[in-house]
Amino acid sequence: MEAKSRQTDIKMTARKLRRVINEVRGKAVNEALDMLRFMPYFAAKVVEKNVKAAVANAFEKDGVKADALKISEIYADESATYKRGKPRAQGRIYKRLKRTSHLTVKVSNETK
Repeated sequence: MEAKSRQTDIKMTARKLRRVINEVRGKAVNEALDMLRFMPYFAAKVVEKNVKAAVANAFEKDGVKADALKISEIYADESATYKRGKPRAQGRIYKRLKRTSHLTVKVSNETK
């Protein structure tokens, strides 16, 4: 049994998300949620929301509680990059890249 949650176009770089998801990859869902709750990064809130969504999807799909689930797969991919300008001295303009990312979380039974 596997359920997944996907969030697209998060206004955050994939590098910042990966710093958080590398810590919770392969952990039990309850343990991962406890870790995410106390991490000092904003990315932890985004990942926590998606893990909870994946658990809710598993419950709706197969009636499995969070106690029996683990994070089997979690990854962050780059998405579109918005190009913006920043005014600089003497009429110049510097390019400013606003990066976005996609986050995918898959949970499965621990008993496998």
